Amino acid sequence: MTVTVLVADDHATIRAGLTMLLESSGQVRVVGEAADGVAALRQARALSPDVVLMDVRMPRVDGLAATAAVVAETNAKVLVLTTFAIDEYVLGALSAGASGFLLKSVGGDELVRAVLAVAEGDAVLDPKVTRAVIAALPRTTALAPPDLSTLTDRERQVLAGLGAGLSNHQIGTRLLIGETTVKTHVSRVLTKLGVQSRVQAAIIATQAGLESHRP
Repeated sequence: MTVTVLVADDHATIRAGLTMLLESSGQVRVVGEAADGVAALRQARALSPDVVLMDVRMPRVDGLAATAAVVAETNAKVLVLTTFAIDEYVLGALSAGASGFLLKSVGGDELVRAVLAVAEGDAVLDPKVTRAVIAALPRTTALAPPDLSTLTDRERQVLAGLGAGLSNHQIGTRLLIGETTVKTHVSRVLTKLGVQSRVQAAIIATQAGLESHRP
């Protein structure tokens, strides 16, 4: 299956480079480009891509507002691109419902893997980065940990897997359950926690200390 992508960045050279890297894989087709947040949302609505690669700092409407709008108004997953490993922009993007973020210095193979993973419903956020996000939370208005008492024991195990940065396949292998079952549990976890993305759930798991409790 070919994954469709919209590339949103205010620098034409970067857009061209990302497009070349993605399409050279044979697994990704870039269906559109956008130079600002307004165009990104308009293109996401019109083209219905599987994934939007979203720069943070863009004119007119920045990547944070565009991410929130794309997540709210379309079925596209958002993968944020940034020149910084951790900053308030990344935290804001995750809170807006992004499925993860990558540095712009990412290699071509890793970029393709990340896009494919996000398209499949996984998150792209290294556990080390998750802990750095948590360390920055007191300086932001980011997610507050909700009550986990509504989760079943199995759902807590799945949430722990999300906090450890595991994919659905890896969680299933660890818990000895099928990948389809994992997806069902993940959906229930997100609903019960009142969050939009696996990344937000991973942050909550780390806040609660669940990611260190290996199933």
